[in-house]
Amino acid sequence: MGKSAADEKILSYNDVVLRRSDLEILSGRYYLNDRIVEFYFSLLSSSHPSHDILLVPPSISFWITNCPDVGDLKDFLEPLKLPDKKLVIFSVNNNDDVSAAEGGSHWSLLAYCRSANVFVHHDSNGQMNKRHAMRLFKSLVGYIGSSSSDCNAKYLECIGTPQQVNSYDCGLYVTATARTICCWYVSSENKDATDLWFSAVKEQVTPSVVSEMRKEILGLIKDLMAKK
Repeated sequence: MGKSAADEKILSYNDVVLRRSDLEILSGRYYLNDRIVEFYFSLLSSSHPSHDILLVPPSISFWITNCPDVGDLKDFLEPLKLPDKKLVIFSVNNNDDVSAAEGGSHWSLLAYCRSANVFVHHDSNGQMNKRHAMRLFKSLVGYIGSSSSDCNAKYLECIGTPQQVNSYDCGLYVTATARTICCWYVSSENKDATDLWFSAVKEQVTPSVVSEMRKEILGLIKDLMAKK
């Protein structure tokens, strides 16, 4: 596929613009890019239209992680209204080069739960992204709430996170985990602050579910394209 064909815009969904090359990524055994992760996060936001839940686009998470001066974050974060959210989900990418768009080689997920005042890192490849998740946590912790107690939020590595069985499905583990956490939040009447969504993720984010999710996202995009 030539560059011009690959760059062809095929779908605009909320603020996300997908290109034909994204279909190729979803059609094969390839690492997900920022656009596909952002598309699915946007889809989840539309599916769970709660003012309590925020799924942060990958580009925003990346900027927060790599902002050279945390003091500059206040004005940038204000539109996100983080203190008003009860569940916030971020993608984590191991790209250290801010000049390299679409860089990095691994995705993971960082979720904040206000009821437990904890940030939980889910990494499908051991603790490969722990350093980057910790950097994101440290950038956010001072801005996550309006009270001093919120600023004492803890960081937790979820050691029971389901592990990927290949080198390219990390992004799909992020999307599957994000979906499970959102569903847990909207359906759970008694949100246990000790277990949180951990059991749901362990039970529902399986290799077979993740494999099917690639086809599912591709099908969702094609359905939306057909409706345009």
